[in-house]
Amino acid sequence: MKDFALIFRLKDISDFKPSPKQMEERMNWLGSIAAQNKLVDKGNTLLPIPGSAKTVKPDNVVTDGPYTEIKEFISGYIVVKAETIDEAVEMAKGNPIFEIGGNIEVREVLKRD
Repeated sequence: MKDFALIFRLKDISDFKPSPKQMEERMNWLGSIAAQNKLVDKGNTLLPIPGSAKTVKPDNVVTDGPYTEIKEFISGYIVVKAETIDEAVEMAKGNPIFEIGGNIEVREVLKRD
């Protein structure tokens, strides 16, 4: 099996704080992956508020971020295990983030030993 990162993106900062119903749907989705023993890392939420992030660029240039007024922002991630990227994509399709206009990027993880 391979590891895949599911990277969650939102378009609107108001979607960052889910309703209790949305939170329950997300937890049920996550629980279904864990029940299949395919949850590698439950991940974390990445705060999209001023002062919570910086970007370091060449020549020691540091900028503030993230800017939630841009097209979309990364709100968090999890890591799952699957035989193929297509299987990981199928897992991602069950997430309720799509109901609020969000999306999920699925990326294979190269493990370093």
